Amino acid sequence: MKDVQRQRPENPLYIHKVGVKGISYPIVVLDKKRGTQHTVASINLYVDLPVEFKGTHMSRFIEVLNEYREEIHIRRFEHILEEIRTALEAKSAHMEIEFPYFMEKKAPVTGAIGLMGYQCTLMGMVGEQREFKVGVKVPVQTLCPCSKEISASSAHSQRGLVTAVVKYNRFFWIEDLIELVEGCGSSPVYAILKRPDEKYVTEYAYAHPMFVEDVVRQAASKLSKRDEFSWFSVEAENIESIHNHNAYAYIEGGE
Repeated sequence: MKDVQRQRPENPLYIHKVGVKGISYPIVVLDKKRGTQHTVASINLYVDLPVEFKGTHMSRFIEVLNEYREEIHIRRFEHILEEIRTALEAKSAHMEIEFPYFMEKKAPVTGAIGLMGYQCTLMGMVGEQREFKVGVKVPVQTLCPCSKEISASSAHSQRGLVTAVVKYNRFFWIEDLIELVEGCGSSPVYAILKRPDEKYVTEYAYAHPMFVEDVVRQAASKLSKRDEFSWFSVEAENIESIHNHNAYAYIEGGE
């Protein structure tokens, strides 16, 4: 059959990224405790397209995805991208995978177990340059230091979202990155809390007040000490409880 994609385009311009976006797809990722975890991801796959070709072969992206869906994790990321680049006869390949990752979490006093969900992202490219990133979005509680200082017996607190993205030199567990970030707020957030747990969490947060600035600085300090990460960014956003706006801070470090 005639290969229309390989015909010369009317406007012979180089395209930096072309591919498929927003694929909802079941995948298997590594789980530190259980070995593997099944989840559903939203996936974007791209390659570059030289000036002499009218289009790319979109079905080949899905063929590669079908081949590797049982082992989509950071150990295989570079290999999958190389396979995409080869299959599409491209100079560069890009992949973005976003998925919910679930961890069992015990309440601090009663030990009640619930499932916490965290949004995770794998991002990578191969070509003249190679870059691989992992991102996690972690909920935390923050208690305002200023409110605590000026109030007689209380302080406002709120749930915040901390997003950390790292470039990595070697394998690490997503769970370890989540736990590192989770320890940078006034208190972690839990799936299940009984009354003794609520008492502990609110009192713990009151004893550890944090601005968003404190959160990103603490996370950056911890990440800078981890030699498996060559670069990182951290952003924190407080979903404010008494203000009609959110508080935000961002910091990055490394190469």
